Amino acid sequence: MTTADRELPSEPLRVSILTQGSYLIASVHTALDDSQLTRFQHDLIDRIGAQRARGVIIDVAALDVLDSFGSRTLQDIARMSRLRGAETVIVGIAPELALSMVRLGLDLDLPTALDLEEGLAYLGSVTGASIAR
Repeated sequence: MTTADRELPSEPLRVSILTQGSYLIASVHTALDDSQLTRFQHDLIDRIGAQRARGVIIDVAALDVLDSFGSRTLQDIARMSRLRGAETVIVGIAPELALSMVRLGLDLDLPTALDLEEGLAYLGSVTGASIAR
């Protein structure tokens, strides 16, 4: 039996999803491959329902590259979140990442904020919810 024939244990996802009041804060710690991005998407959407979240902040400050699949996955997360009753904002886009995205013609077409503080303020303004429950 080869390695491909047996199921490998899934490695821990390099994304923390924390609850802060009525919001979820997902921090991406390192670059994710396509399967990890898909797993993150499913985990986050499940947590929105389980936690009854009103808003989601995705912190991408640790990323130095975002390809077309990654940007599409973020857009899909925002759409699915909205269908589940939560607004999404992307925070922490580094200057180098912004430059690369513009050069590649990638447009998130999502609300973005400079950092977590501004992301929380944005969610507060669009949801009317606060971080305290």
